[in-house]
Amino acid sequence: DEHKMAPTDTNVIVHPLVLLSVVDHFNRTQSDKRKTANKRAVGVLLGSWKGNVLDVANSFAVPFEEDEKNPDVYFLDHDFLEAMFAMFRKVNARERIIGWYHTGPKLRRGDENINEVLKRFVPNPILVIVDVNPKEFGLPVSAYVCVEEVHDDGTPTTKTFEHVPSEMGAEEAEEVGVEHLLRDIKDIGASGTLTDKIQTQQKSLEGLREHIQDIHDYLGLVIEGKLRINHKIAYLLQNVFNLIPNIEASEHVSSMIVKTSDQLLIIYLGSLVRATIALHNLIDNQIDNQTIEEQNETKKAEEQEKEEKEKEKEEKEKDKDGSDKSDIKADEKKK
Repeated sequence: DEHKMAPTDTNVIVHPLVLLSVVDHFNRTQSDKRKTANKRAVGVLLGSWKGNVLDVANSFAVPFEEDEKNPDVYFLDHDFLEAMFAMFRKVNARERIIGWYHTGPKLRRGDENINEVLKRFVPNPILVIVDVNPKEFGLPVSAYVCVEEVHDDGTPTTKTFEHVPSEMGAEEAEEVGVEHLLRDIKDIGASGTLTDKIQTQQKSLEGLREHIQDIHDYLGLVIEGKLRINHKIAYLLQNVFNLIPNIEASEHVSSMIVKTSDQLLIIYLGSLVRATIALHNLIDNQIDNQTIEEQNETKKAEEQEKEEKEKEKEEKEKDKDGSDKSDIKADEKKK
């Protein structure tokens, strides 16, 4: 079925295991070369078709080298690829070669040549580019398919990569594993700290703002006549606008007031509790200081009393010595 399907109608779903494998591949092979050359990691994608959805569930690395100055000069280990795929087939026969990946982070001139090699295993290979060092918030994955572009002037057709929709997807077991992995990396516990939640919400809002800006730019180009209108996109935008709540409705206003009042009440109670705890700590601190002062005064009094007793004892010993000496002198005179 996938051989008859138009490649541009495909929706690519990438699993977390693939991203982890690609990042590990890049760190093992190219991390030490990033400062000296613009290297990239290349590998093969495994998965299956489900209707018009391409499920990318697994991947493996392939030895790859290329000449930076001449993209037509490259080395891709075919024997290694076939041997690895044969071993993967023994583990899961339903997973087949569906395309390839590289760590771009963008398309390169030599991608068409590598794509032709993958056509030995699949008629329409999917190219997934993974940005292992993303600088902007968003999905670090983009999917492409190679298509032939026909020119109206009769010139020979050229091959170019066309973008296809891609998204992240995971099964229940993968979601649990990713959750534990993130928990170990960030050390955020079961629910996460308030700082982590705020940072996550901030990143989500930044991503939403970028998407709204893209929609604004697209509609502006359509209005200016620089782009033809795409009715599918217009239909999706209309659905988005229909889902936006009416913030002027009385029910929405009352709900917002109730929600805001509840949040303010929680903040007020939290402030009261914090002030009470601070006052309690202050009183405990004063009590501790008084206890310490009393102990110090008692210790000083005991030391003074001890010193006075020692002085009295020394004086008594001196008096006793003086009386003994006087008795000895009296005896000597008598003799």
